[in-house]
Parts: sequence; C-alpha cells; structure tokens
Amino acid sequence: MAGRVIGILGSPLAEGNTARLLNEALRGASDAGCTVEKIEIANLCFEACQEMMFCRDHETCIMDDDMQQLYPKIREADAIIIATPVMCMGIPGKLKSFMDRCQVFFMAKYLRKDSLVAPEKRGSRTALFICISGMSIPEVFVGPKLTMRAFLDIIDCRLGDELLVSDMDTIRDVTTQPGLLKAAYAKGYALGNLKSP
Repeated sequence: MAGRVIGILGSPLAEGNTARLLNEALRGASDAGCTVEKIEIANLCFEACQEMMFCRDHETCIMDDDMQQLYPKIREADAIIIATPVMCMGIPGKLKSFMDRCQVFFMAKYLRKDSLVAPEKRGSRTALFICISGMSIPEVFVGPKLTMRAFLDIIDCRLGDELLVSDMDTIRDVTTQPGLLKAAYAKGYALGNLKSP
C-alpha cells in the first residue's frame, strides 16, 4: 500500500500496555513502507458532541477545537489503527467523544449522500483494532467491537483485523509477553502491506 496510516490511542496512558501494542503495530506499518502518525486522544482538547447540527449542512463541526485538525487526517488516511482498553465493558469516554464528534462523516454519508472520503479510498481503507481488557470474561469485547464497527462504517473504513487481549490484570505488563508484541507488529505490517483493489 505504501500509504498513510494513522494510529489512534484511546488509552489515557501514553506509556501503557495499549500504547506499547499500538507502537509495535505502527512500527510494522512503517517497516512496510507506510507513513505513520500517532494521535493520542488524551492529549487533545475538544468538547463532546453538543448536537448543534451544524454538520447537517457543512463538512465540519461548528465547535472550533482540536477536532478541526483531525477531520482532514481521517479523510486522507489509507488505513487506521485504533488501540484502546476496555472500560466498563465499553471504550474510554474521551475516545467515544472523539468518535461522536465524527458525526460530520455520518451526516455527509447518510444524510447528504456525499461521503467526505474520496471515492478511490472508500473501497480500500482498512482498519486494525487493538483492544485489551483487564478481565477475562466471555463478552468483554462485545461492546467495544460494536462501537468500533459503527465508527468505521461511518468513516468508510472496513475492519480488516483485530488483536484482542484479555486477562491483563494477570499479565500486567505486556512486555513480558513478546508473542503479543510480535503479533501487533505483524498485524501492523500486514495492514501496511495491503494492496489497493
């Protein structure tokens, strides 16, 4: 692909387990020839969606905050890696607010029938979803996966692969699990090596 890959860190911990897995995935995509950029949601300044409906008729949000610089990045990305921990059987609030603020894509695609993503990208944009959970219970990833699929559909990006890691309360430090770091790297490399259809 040799395109542009954006990594979105949903964890508030810049050096935590989620970040380490994302870093490895981005390293893999970079080694595959892609230009990579990491976006740390916790460091951004933006408000939650206020449903002002400005985006019903415009390609952006009326609120002037850090989301304004992210909309073009999302539109232009060839692939996206989203990494997040599970919190209360869902995703962290600020990551969810980020997704909610992408209502600009929803309005364009479903209301105005004119996606913000260029036609040549819509069929080839792919995502890697990395998610870790402290608990090891059967349905712990159901909520995050449903949210992720809805978000990716809105921004015209298909889910290509995932790395789901449970029982982190027992593992504690992902660096003690080299197999997981290798898996993140391999999945990032595969994502970056995809050929456009």
